[in-house]
Amino acid sequence: MTRQPTRRLLALALASALVAPAWAQTTDTAPPVVLSSEIFTATDIRIDGLQRISAGTVLTYLPIERGDTVTPASIGESIRALYRTGFFQDVSLDRQGSILVVTVVERPAINKLTVTGNKDIKSEQLLSGLKDIGLSEGDTFDRLSLDRVTQELTRQYNNRGKYNVEITPTVSQLDRNRVDVTIAIKEGKAAKIRHVNLTGNEKFAGEDIMDSWESKESNWLSWYRRDDQYSKEKLSGDMEKLNSWYLDRGYVDFSIDSTQVSISPDKRDMFISAGVTEGEQYSISDVKVTGDTVLPKEEIERLVIVKPGQTFSRALLEFTSDAITATLGNIGHAFAQVNPIPEVDREKRTVGINFQVIPGPRVNVRRIVFKGNARTSDEVLRREMRQFEGAWYSQAAIDRSKIRLQRLGFFETVEVETPAVPGTSDQVDVVYNVKETTSGSFVFGLGYSQLSGLTTTIQLSQNNFLGGGNRVSVEAQRSDYLQRYSFSFMNPFFTDEGMSLGYNLWWREFDYSDFNTAQYSSTSAAAQGVLGLPITENDTVSLLFGIDRNQILTWPGSTPQSIIDYIDAVGRQTFHAWRTELGWARDTRNHFFMPTGGLYQRVSAEIALPGSTVEYYKLNYEFSKYWSLSPALVLNTRAELGYGDSYGSEVVRNICQVNGSDPQIPMALAAAGGAPCAPGSTLVRTIDASGLPFFENFYAGGTRSVRGFRDNTLGPRSESISGYRGQPLGGSLKTTGTVEMIFPKLFDSPAARVSAFVDFGNVFDGVDDFETSELRASAGVALLWRAPVGPISISYAFPLRKKDEDEVERLQFTFGGGF
Repeated sequence: MTRQPTRRLLALALASALVAPAWAQTTDTAPPVVLSSEIFTATDIRIDGLQRISAGTVLTYLPIERGDTVTPASIGESIRALYRTGFFQDVSLDRQGSILVVTVVERPAINKLTVTGNKDIKSEQLLSGLKDIGLSEGDTFDRLSLDRVTQELTRQYNNRGKYNVEITPTVSQLDRNRVDVTIAIKEGKAAKIRHVNLTGNEKFAGEDIMDSWESKESNWLSWYRRDDQYSKEKLSGDMEKLNSWYLDRGYVDFSIDSTQVSISPDKRDMFISAGVTEGEQYSISDVKVTGDTVLPKEEIERLVIVKPGQTFSRALLEFTSDAITATLGNIGHAFAQVNPIPEVDREKRTVGINFQVIPGPRVNVRRIVFKGNARTSDEVLRREMRQFEGAWYSQAAIDRSKIRLQRLGFFETVEVETPAVPGTSDQVDVVYNVKETTSGSFVFGLGYSQLSGLTTTIQLSQNNFLGGGNRVSVEAQRSDYLQRYSFSFMNPFFTDEGMSLGYNLWWREFDYSDFNTAQYSSTSAAAQGVLGLPITENDTVSLLFGIDRNQILTWPGSTPQSIIDYIDAVGRQTFHAWRTELGWARDTRNHFFMPTGGLYQRVSAEIALPGSTVEYYKLNYEFSKYWSLSPALVLNTRAELGYGDSYGSEVVRNICQVNGSDPQIPMALAAAGGAPCAPGSTLVRTIDASGLPFFENFYAGGTRSVRGFRDNTLGPRSESISGYRGQPLGGSLKTTGTVEMIFPKLFDSPAARVSAFVDFGNVFDGVDDFETSELRASAGVALLWRAPVGPISISYAFPLRKKDEDEVERLQFTFGGGF
C-alpha cells in the first residue's frame, strides 16, 4: 500500500505536464494545408498514408462525410480534428475531382520503453505512471510528450534534493514506423543539509523544536536515517511540525513568517532558514459537546480529555476528536465527524472549545471481499473475521480482523479498504488485499550450521490442506547428530468456536556427543495428541497428552559418571513416560514473521505422570514484547525461564563390592531402594535418580539464547575425563534474556532485518545454585533474512561477562533452504 499513492501522484504530475491546448499542438506541429480552396461536394473520401491505423478510425474522427459540401472552413476543422487524435504528425487534404483525399503521416509506435539508472523512483512506479498518460509500449510516440515528461522527471528529482540529475531520452528508429525509447537517468547524489537556522524563537530552544524534524544537519547517523538529504516534501512536513509544536503548547497566534532554502553553486549543499513569530500562550476557558452524540452525552463527555484551565493544545483536541470518532465508528457510524470549534478571546488569552459531533448515517457492511488469496481459500480467511457481513460497521472489528490475518503466517502483507457502495450512503464493502507467502510445499532442504553441520531435510507440508486450513506435515531430517522422521496433523478449527485438535508422531535418533553436550545417544519415539482452546481474543489454553519411549546408550570412559550413575540408579536404559502438558499463551503481536508491536507470553507445565519410568515435571515461561519507538526503530525485550524437578519417592541404589575382589575390577552389586548390601559385600557408594532427568535438562549458549558462546556449552559441566575439560550437562534451571534494537528500515524489504542486541543468561543445577555472578552476557549485531532459499541468521557477538572455561564463538550463523 505504501507504493500506490506515490504511483498515483507521479501519474497525476506527469499527466499535468502534458496538458496543453489542442490548438497549440496543431500550430506547433504543422499548420493546416489546403491545396484547393474551391467549394465542392465530396462524393467519396480516400485515406492515403495509413500503416497501422484503419481507415474506419480516421473516418470516425473526420467531421466531413460522403455527400457533404467541402469548404475551406470544414477543411481546417478536419485537419485540427485529426491532429487532436494524436495519431498523426502530418495531415493534408486535397481533391481529385469530386473525391476528397486525406493524406496522413502516422506517428511511430513505441516498440520498447526502457528506463535505466533510476533508484529513488522505482521502475514499476515510473513505468506505471508513464502508461497512465499514454507513454508505454504499443502506444503512439509523441516527442513533445517525451520532452515534457523529461522536464517533469527533472522536477520530481529536484524535489527529492537531487539537483545534479541528468535525464537523457533516446529515440531509436526501427522498421515499420516503430521506435525504441530509452530514458537514461543519472540521479547523482542528493544535496545535503549543512545548516538549519530558526529565528524568532524566544520561548523554546531551536534544538528542542527541531528534534523531531525529518530535515536535519548532517550527523553521525545520517548514513542510516538519511535525514540530511533535502526534500521539498520533508521540509513541508517539518513546517507543519513547527506549527504543531507551538499550537500544542498554547501559542494560538503563532505564525511562520518566512521559509528560505538556498543551495551552493555546486548544488551539493543546502541551507534552510525559517523565521517565526511566537505570540502569547492561551489556556482553555470552557469545553462543551454539542450535536447528535448518538450515545448518552455523559458517555461522550467522558472521552473528552481537554479540561478548563489547561494550556491550549491542538494535540489534545485531536486525541479527543479521534476517541469520539472511534467510539461512534465502532457502533456503525463509519463516517462520523467531530469538529472542535474554537472561540478565541485574545484579550483574556483564552480559548473555548465546542466539540461538534456529526455522526452521519449508521453504516452497514454489505460484503467482505478477499483479494490476492490464490492458494488460501476464502473460508480460511473468513473464519478469522471479527467484522461480519450484514452487521453494523465497526472499525475495531475490522482492525482486529486484519491483525488475525497477519498472524496466520500465510501472508506477507495485509491491507484493508472500506469503499462505499455506489448509490448508497449507509453501506460499505470491506476489502482485504493480501499478498501470499508460501503456505505449503514439497521441500528438499539443505542447510548448514556450526552446531549441526550439514543438514538434509525432506518435508511435505501444507498449511491449508485441501483448502480447509488444516496443517499437515511429513518430514525426514538427517544431520551429523540427528535422524528424525515425523508426521503431524492439526485442524485449527475443529469446532466453529475455534478449538484446535491435532496429533504428532515422531521417531528420533539423537547423538548428543555432536551437540556440544555430554557423550551419549538416545533413540526415542512418541505419539501425542494436542488440543487448543481460545478463551479470549488473544488468549489460548492448550493440552497435550502422549506416550513416549527413550532408550539411552552410554559409552564407559566417555559418558560422564553422573549420567551412568543415574541410569544405574533407575536400573534400566529405556525410559517410558506418560506425558501431559498444560499451557496458556497470550499473543497480541501485529505480525507473524516480523512484528513491530505487541506482546507474546506463554506459561506451560509438563508432567511425566505416575506410572512413568521416572516421575518429573518441567515449568517454562516465555516472554517477548515489541516496542515501536519510531518507524525506523523497534525495541524487543525477551526472557525465558525454565525449571524442572522430580516428584514422588526418591529412586536410590547402593553400589556394593564383594569382599576380597580386585578393587581395580570391582564385582559391584546394585541394591535397589537403598537396601543394605548383601552379606559378604561392602558398601562402596550410594547413587540416586533424584531431580530432573539428565535428558530433559535445559541448555544455554548459542544462536537461540546467549549469542557469542558456543551452542549449549553454558552451565554445569561434568568432571574432567581423560584430561579433557568437563562436558556440558545442562541444568534444571534456565534463565535467559535479550534486549534487542531492531532496524526494520535498513533494508527495503519486509523479509530482512538488522538488529543490535545484548544477551544474558545461564543454566544452573537447581534453584539453590543460582547466582547472579554466574550469569553470562554478550553484545553484538545480527542479520535475519527470510531468503527464497530459506531462513538465514547471522550474528557477531562479543562476550561482556565470561569465565576462562567458557567456549566463545563470536561469529555464528545458520541457513537452510529448499529446492
